[in-house]
Amino acid sequence: MLQQSLSQSLHSISFPDCCRLRQRPTCSRVPTSSGVRWPPARGKCLPSKQSVLLQASTLDTPLPIETVEAERPVGLVQEHEEASTSGMDGIPLETKLGISVRVQNLYKNYYVKDTVFKAVQDVTLDFPANQIIALLGPSGSGKTTLLRLIAGLESVTDGQIFFGDQDATHMPVQHRQIGMVFQSYALFRHMTVAENISFGPRIQDLDIDEEARVEALLKMVELPGYGEHKPPQLSGGQRQRVALARALACNPQLLLLDEPFGALDPEVRKSLRDSVKDIIHKVGVTSILVTHDQEEAFDIADKVVIFNRGRIEQVGTPKEILERPATPFVMNFIADVNQLPSTSQFVKRMGMKTEKSHVMLQPTVLIMREVPETKSTCPATIVDKLNVGWLVKYFLVFDDDVKMEVHVRREDDAKYYSNFDVRQRVHVQVDASEMMAFNRDEIDSSPLG
Repeated sequence: MLQQSLSQSLHSISFPDCCRLRQRPTCSRVPTSSGVRWPPARGKCLPSKQSVLLQASTLDTPLPIETVEAERPVGLVQEHEEASTSGMDGIPLETKLGISVRVQNLYKNYYVKDTVFKAVQDVTLDFPANQIIALLGPSGSGKTTLLRLIAGLESVTDGQIFFGDQDATHMPVQHRQIGMVFQSYALFRHMTVAENISFGPRIQDLDIDEEARVEALLKMVELPGYGEHKPPQLSGGQRQRVALARALACNPQLLLLDEPFGALDPEVRKSLRDSVKDIIHKVGVTSILVTHDQEEAFDIADKVVIFNRGRIEQVGTPKEILERPATPFVMNFIADVNQLPSTSQFVKRMGMKTEKSHVMLQPTVLIMREVPETKSTCPATIVDKLNVGWLVKYFLVFDDDVKMEVHVRREDDAKYYSNFDVRQRVHVQVDASEMMAFNRDEIDSSPLG
């Protein structure tokens, strides 16, 4: 997990002189306006900046990545920056277009004894400024590794990473100006919500009105008045809103979201997804979301990148990918599909000829008729019928014992198939362009070793 790597990376981060830790703290309280009191068991404290870093590094909760962005490297500037003190419905926050990111011919290998695991293989990808890009794929597909490389938490085996026009391949983590939101929130339990949000700006000595910034961010994430609460007093959805506010507090040029909705129940996830998408677009920060959830990716992202076995399978808008999956893996991954032998009666009747072993097609593209309308139809028997949410699912068996499903929207079922029932004979047809031939190894999602 990215969260675990952040904690480990603290030992290798070179902090500016103003942030270095003393070994022998001399007071029992952080002398800041927030009056944060540390647990006595953690030892005595230093002046605010050193104390916060020392305390953070000893907590079970790892240090959020935005807190170690100690200074901006010379030449790394926003593309199309525009400052505003009254942009988001009067909220006094800077709004800007985030920086573009490009990875070029990127490789990442892991070596375990004599085995090489190829996590990312020859990936070239553009992340346009001010867009939400989702990295979507099964476990082990390389999406999280790519996010770690962009964050600077993993070293690149080969290839380059660019932030705007600057080569960021070997840029230290604290110089990348990124905010991060984790699945497990990574909030400091002993701090109030306001203290969590102001943590990063205080570490960086940002010249801002801290109280106004916190108030503005809480309003933006729809938690006004929650500043004095502590994380254990909040619901999962509220904690994730606080985590987003904290990530945005330092005006990052890049926001990384690592499975941010995975720990929430479905109803809260949907509501929070809509809020996060709206907030990100209002702030105008380039955002990269890692997820294995197709619905989540298609709902929130401007562009979706589908990964498999360390490589990109397809890049496109949600509409483009859903309507025209580019590979057998993509079609199999994004939706329910029927898989049948290429030698089956149905495939032959549809006029498709292929040397590959199987054919797949989505259940939603099939059409059933009581009597054949064309020669390109194939008879089958309805063996079951289920109402599942907004869908009606028909289960068919063809004369050669091949099984398929037909999925119909409930309103279309009432309009076209109201007389269809179990044990009825029907004639099935589909446009041959909706079928995709494949061999079994083309939909393999096991990691490359």
